[in-house]
Amino acid sequence: MTYQDTINWLFSQLPMYQNQGKSAYKTDLSNTILLANHLNNPEKRFKTVHIAGTNGKGSTSHMLASVLQEAGYKVGLYTSPHLKDFRERIKINGQEIEEAYVVQFVEANKSFFETNALSFFEMTVGLAFQYFAEEQVDIAIIEVGLGGRLDSTNIITPEVSVITNIGLDHTQFLGNSLEAIAKEKGGIIKYNVPVVIGETQDETKAVFNTIANEQHASITFADTVETKVYSSDLKGSYQAKNIKTVLEAVHQLQPKGFHILENALSNGLLNVVKNTGLLGRWQILQLQPKVICDTAHNTAGLKYTIKQLLEEPYNALHIVFGVVNDKDLSTIVDLLPKHATYYFCKPNIPRGYNAGDLKIELNAHGCLGNSYDSVNEAYRSALQNADADDVVYVGGSTFVVAEII
Repeated sequence: MTYQDTINWLFSQLPMYQNQGKSAYKTDLSNTILLANHLNNPEKRFKTVHIAGTNGKGSTSHMLASVLQEAGYKVGLYTSPHLKDFRERIKINGQEIEEAYVVQFVEANKSFFETNALSFFEMTVGLAFQYFAEEQVDIAIIEVGLGGRLDSTNIITPEVSVITNIGLDHTQFLGNSLEAIAKEKGGIIKYNVPVVIGETQDETKAVFNTIANEQHASITFADTVETKVYSSDLKGSYQAKNIKTVLEAVHQLQPKGFHILENALSNGLLNVVKNTGLLGRWQILQLQPKVICDTAHNTAGLKYTIKQLLEEPYNALHIVFGVVNDKDLSTIVDLLPKHATYYFCKPNIPRGYNAGDLKIELNAHGCLGNSYDSVNEAYRSALQNADADDVVYVGGSTFVVAEII
């Protein structure tokens, strides 16, 4: 198979959450454990940091990887979803996994995958763990895909567990309250492994303290720790919380033999994009008009990005906006600026929310604009209508951002 044949097979073989939604969500780890045993448990052959959370886990993962790279380590990085190319999910020191390795791995294990009806995510986790083991990384930063307790990545025993924050997202899988979601994400807390919580929340603090106590795991709430202020090339205002989370994760890694000096911290945080290739986090695509894209897609994430957007100087604001069809619009509509011109679009995935329906729903709440047949058509229209001193914002879904980057 060619690389494209291989990717097409991975994407089409079984329902995948990214495309299909709930039908792709597995309710136990049995298949992942089966695959790990088949591969001779590669996850036991390298050290890890495990990162979960509703928002910020991607940025936090990339920041921590960048810091460790600057400290001289060979660093694996597993994240999801990708924006442009599947290989973005699996990197070592910022370099994407080779196409040939992806092809070889799938060809070597294809009959096993088919016999055991493995999901896209299970296969991808196995690929990442095998790759990191064979390449002998010093440490790998592993981002949870969805939830924590039942996520396919949750077969590792990390050096440190990190949970950035808890918000009401993916409630159809994880529960309808912050406490219920915290229990699911708290499932990554392992016996005698320190855990860092990025954001102290009244509704979830007791949940995390209880789980940590049961697991004899030391727990630190990063936002309560006094630290030096660091800058980053990731310019979203919400990154301040993620930076504090990274600093505390580093603090927990240092007694475990990881030598991370001050210059590695500062340079790592200032060179996240260069070191890791991270895209889509308050990314400035052009000036005059200024175009900003951000992958924030739920209440907690959009609250910060919209606040920062409204602090931008502009004559007029244009918003290219699309969501997935399981999005509860009532949770975000009050956050959306009513003085902007909207360009409604449907991300090009099966579970994208119909642009015409989105227009009707949001027009009724004062978000006025037209619907378009594609993300790119909406984006082109926004650029054509925007003057040099306007701002164009692209967001609402990771998949909308992916189509215009």
